[in-house]
Amino acid sequence: MFYLLLKIAESVLFVAALSTDALIASLAYGSNKIKIPFLSVQVIAFLCTGILGISLLLGVFLMPYIPAGLLKLISFLILLFLGIGRLMDNLIKMIINKHSTLKKEFQFHMFNLNFILNIYANPKEADLDQSKILSPKEAFTLGVALSIDSMAAGVGAALGNINIVAVIISSLILSNISIKSGELIGRKISDKVPIQISWLGGILLIALAFLRLL
Repeated sequence: MFYLLLKIAESVLFVAALSTDALIASLAYGSNKIKIPFLSVQVIAFLCTGILGISLLLGVFLMPYIPAGLLKLISFLILLFLGIGRLMDNLIKMIINKHSTLKKEFQFHMFNLNFILNIYANPKEADLDQSKILSPKEAFTLGVALSIDSMAAGVGAALGNINIVAVIISSLILSNISIKSGELIGRKISDKVPIQISWLGGILLIALAFLRLL
C-alpha cells in the first residue's frame, strides 16, 4: 500500500513539473485579460496528456530492449538534462522578454514550427486574432508548444517504471487546474507584477531525476 501511494505521489510530482509551463502561459493570458474558454482548456489538457501518454508508451516499448542496469541511469539522465534545460530555458526567456529589440520569432518553416517557437518565448502571442479569447485552434498550437518537454520526459519516466495510469489521470486534472487557476490569478494581478515560477518545473524534474537513483 505504501509503495502504491509512493508511486502515485511520484506521478503527481512528475506531472506538476510538466504543468508549470501551462500555469505560466495562463498567467500571461489572464494578466492581459485574454479569456480561455472551457473548450480551449480541454484542447490543451487532452493534447498535452495525449502526447505525454504516447511518449510513456514509447518508453514502455523500449524497456525490454534496454539492459536492466541501464534503465535507471537513462531515466536519471533524461530527467536531469530536461530539468537543467528548463532552468536554462527560463533564463533565455527572461533575456528575450527583457530586451524588446531582440527578434522573438525564429524563421523556421515546418509544420508551423516558427510560430510555435515564437509563442514558446512569449505565450501571449498565441492569441492570433487579438480577440482576447483563446480559440480552440489557437489552443491547439499552444498545446503543441507546451508539450515539447513532455515528449522526452515521458520516455524517461516510463523507463523509470512510473505509474502510467496515475500520470495520465494526474495530467488531465492538473492541466485543467493549472490553466484555469493561472488565468484567474493573472486577472487579479498586473502584467507588470513579476511572478517568476517557471524555474520550478526544472527544480522538480531534477529532484525526480535523483529519486530515480534511490
